[in-house]
Amino acid sequence: MHTKRNTVSLRPRRSGLIWTAIGITGFAAIIVPFILFGSHIDAWTIAFMEGPRQHPVTVAITLGGLLASDILLPVPSSIVSTGCGLFLGFLWGTMVSWIGMILSCAVGYILAAQLGRPFVARMVGPTSMTHFETLRARYGHWIIVLARPVPVIAEMSVLFAGLGRMPPWRFFLLSTLSNLGISVVYAAIGAFSVAQQAFLPAIAGSLLLPGIGMLWGRLHHRRT
Repeated sequence: MHTKRNTVSLRPRRSGLIWTAIGITGFAAIIVPFILFGSHIDAWTIAFMEGPRQHPVTVAITLGGLLASDILLPVPSSIVSTGCGLFLGFLWGTMVSWIGMILSCAVGYILAAQLGRPFVARMVGPTSMTHFETLRARYGHWIIVLARPVPVIAEMSVLFAGLGRMPPWRFFLLSTLSNLGISVVYAAIGAFSVAQQAFLPAIAGSLLLPGIGMLWGRLHHRRT
């Protein structure tokens, strides 16, 4: 009996070590190539960007469309939003990212409100539904704001808002303001990287910030 208890108590610790190792490995996979070949990578990236930047409307429609579909497809929204800043500059990058995220939230809210719990359960799975219901009970409507930087949980918060018939004005106010903040941050990272002609900040920022959010979500899940 004592041995079984020890085994169970070690599982969260082992899980934490595994996720830490994955995080360190992923971070090293980003940093090490830039340390060894940073100037070559930056030069290649600048050359690669010249083509798309000559067609800003096409780039804006493509990136905005990807962000709008994020609620239904596995789109890496942080990378796409950073790309908005890279290709379109800070102001227009922010606008395109913001509009795309607003459309994504609108689609998710409407679908969840119209199709109900079976649709949401199919999208997120029963285990995730239970976990998110705990988060929603703790943070209330503010979960819309807190979850926006966290991959997966951000989409879940939108679906649950529609499922729970959160007043539309409240949902769109909270989601629109939080989406603006996120768009500003990622577009600024992308635009800064272009200005400095150094693209490690863009890659690191687009991966590190969501990683921190996922870590927060996982730690909260372990506590609950």
